[in-house]
Amino acid sequence: MQDWLDIGTLADIPAQGARTLTLDGTPIAVFRTVDDHVFALVDRCPHKGGPLSQGIVHGHAVACPLHNWRIALASGRAQGDDHGCTPTLAVRRDGERILLARPMPLADAA
Repeated sequence: MQDWLDIGTLADIPAQGARTLTLDGTPIAVFRTVDDHVFALVDRCPHKGGPLSQGIVHGHAVACPLHNWRIALASGRAQGDDHGCTPTLAVRRDGERILLARPMPLADAA
């Protein structure tokens, strides 16, 4: 059974921006696109660990503020000639509320 955390409303996240939170010691960035899709990624670029939450959202991707790597928000994968992946978290909306899936510890997943 999935554990969903209510992390606020759509209005809490700026359009084409992000808000951050810490989940079990891991920094998480929750992004909102201009078309109101919401995505959650670990807040670290796979290249040099830059804070993706401080990047610029273009469509359904974010540009890392350190070296401009573009990371797909849905998959966490680097785009273009760059290689690497940032872990993603499941997100869903319940009306205007944003719910984030808490990853299950490996021991609980078995």
